[in-house]
Amino acid sequence: MHPFKTQFTLSREYLAECFDQSLPHGKGAKPNYLLPALLLATGSGSLMFTEQPKVLGYLLVALGILELLHIRFRRAWWLARQMLGRSANTEVALTIDDDGITTKSTHTQTTLSWSEIERVVETDLGLILVTKSGGQQYLSKSLFPAELVSEIVARNQ
Repeated sequence: MHPFKTQFTLSREYLAECFDQSLPHGKGAKPNYLLPALLLATGSGSLMFTEQPKVLGYLLVALGILELLHIRFRRAWWLARQMLGRSANTEVALTIDDDGITTKSTHTQTTLSWSEIERVVETDLGLILVTKSGGQQYLSKSLFPAELVSEIVARNQ
């Protein structure tokens, strides 16, 4: 494999693409409505069927609503957290060679050797590198020539 080097910026658009393309393949692809339903049911039941002070019931209902808001706005919340982080809007140097894939910015350096990558998931706009430890790293296809994308996918099949 010929060494390939490029740079990109961790912009809001890149991070939004990362979230949108990774979500269907991640652990939280389908939101879990069980917890908010249980919180709302328990809180409502406490308010209606007990003579105890109503503070606990209101607290459980409020937590259920907060959890529903968290589920509804998870993309915006994730993007806001990423944009507030110190890596936001920094330049990232990406190197792909026979050793693996290295990303380097002013704050972090990550090297994934080919042996650490368990599988490569190809999405419409990018590649998700799944490591043997369960971690994921997203790389946009717009960073690579088409033949390099197919070489990366073929390398881990």
